[in-house]
Amino acid sequence: MEERTAGSSPSGGSRTGRNLPAAIAVGVGLGALVIGTLYTVKELFLLVLVGAVGVGVVELTQAFGSRGIKVPTVPVLGGMTAMLAGAYWGGPVWLLGAFVVVVFVLLIWRMFSDGTAGYVRDATASVFILVYPPLLAGFAALLLAPGDGRERVVIFIAVTVASDIGGYIAGVLFGKHQMTVISPKKTWEGLAGSVIACVVVGAWLVSWLMGGQFWQGALIGALAALLATVGDLIESMIKRDLGIKDLGSILPGHGGLMDRLDSLVTTLVPVWLLMTLFF
Repeated sequence: MEERTAGSSPSGGSRTGRNLPAAIAVGVGLGALVIGTLYTVKELFLLVLVGAVGVGVVELTQAFGSRGIKVPTVPVLGGMTAMLAGAYWGGPVWLLGAFVVVVFVLLIWRMFSDGTAGYVRDATASVFILVYPPLLAGFAALLLAPGDGRERVVIFIAVTVASDIGGYIAGVLFGKHQMTVISPKKTWEGLAGSVIACVVVGAWLVSWLMGGQFWQGALIGALAALLATVGDLIESMIKRDLGIKDLGSILPGHGGLMDRLDSLVTTLVPVWLLMTLFF
């Protein structure tokens, strides 16, 4: 999510340009849902993951469709479910195998659905949406699968959320130097806030929940901050190319599900790799 700079113009009755009470309420509600499902039956969190990524897929297919790009929603959603379930119960090989099978299904599906015109465009977009977010989200299922999967998922989500909060606060209070024209509201001060918040939260939670070293958590946090920022910029590029402000409006104060998943999915692979190496 983008942070506002200190000199940003007010919008929507808020100095930051967001409906902050609604955003906070939604964030607390999502956090309660995550913790509640993780620490009752783990598979309930997997269902939440499938639902959230599924909504994100629908938002992307609709956004692409607004520009005449045809992505078949049903096979993508079916493939997404197979990939996440395969990752959780079968591991990385099943995730990759399901992905490859669904890629061929999508290529064949498009072959017999809308003729030859636009085949490369539509097929490429379909594979792109299968990667972003379903394939990346499969690594959340891989994080969840081990016996200490609950703690791994909590650390992953916490450091990514810390990136958003730290960047938002630092951007509002100190943001003066624009980072990139891709996302004009992002500042170098906001990035520094993201890194600091992620390092602190990562070091604390890895030590507390996993019994790891502070430096391990700090490394996970720093990498998460950088990749979360990259995720925000990737989605900004997508929205700018499609000419839309938000990919959805399902979450008051936040936008669509993909407007929340963007930074999460891009941090998953490196966090999973480091967790696997360290623990």
